[in-house]
Amino acid sequence: MKNSDALVVFSGGQDSTTCLFWAKRRFRKVYAISFIYGQKHIREIELAKTIADKAGVDFHVIDLSFIGNLGKNSLTDTSIKMDEEKPDDTFPNTFVPGRNLFFLSAAAVYAREKGVKHIVTGVSQTDFSGYPDCRDNFIKSLNVTLNLAMDDQFVIHTPLMWIDKAQTWALADKLGVIDLVHKETLTCYNGIEGDGCGHCPACRLRREGLERYLDNREEYLKEYYTE
Repeated sequence: MKNSDALVVFSGGQDSTTCLFWAKRRFRKVYAISFIYGQKHIREIELAKTIADKAGVDFHVIDLSFIGNLGKNSLTDTSIKMDEEKPDDTFPNTFVPGRNLFFLSAAAVYAREKGVKHIVTGVSQTDFSGYPDCRDNFIKSLNVTLNLAMDDQFVIHTPLMWIDKAQTWALADKLGVIDLVHKETLTCYNGIEGDGCGHCPACRLRREGLERYLDNREEYLKEYYTE
């Protein structure tokens, strides 16, 4: 793939930042695209640009603010108290319906204009928190749909699909960016970069993964990542 270019769907969080550097290892030129979707913490866009600049990749922002007006969720509606545990009978209210559908569709249009065939996203079925648009079958289905819709041959890459957060930390470490991911990304649902607030679902998942990784670092590096 060294003779091909790639577009990374990039939020400036742990997963997409790891994917950005994963893509830089594999593709000739890498672009990064972020989205404004009515999220409460627009700080993530600023951090994404800073990281993209450090990585030396072209960065672009698309406004998809309409997403935040389509349904009620705690990431775009300040009146909704965030679920800190996943409900037993439904999705957590941090689920933004259609977000990955719209993100990847817009990314494909942008990629087509750039002549890019490879799209990279950091979704994971292992740690998907109950979000249906992070599942492998959705990504494969959408890949087919986008190719049919634009009569093109995109390939959607999901390097984190079958690994958990501890393994994602291992990947960042192997790529040489674990300190950047730890200190400069924003995963927290309360908009705090680095280690975040410590108690929202995203922060707990991230911290628990880091602790598991650091406790067994050598084993993770041997078992879960190969060049």
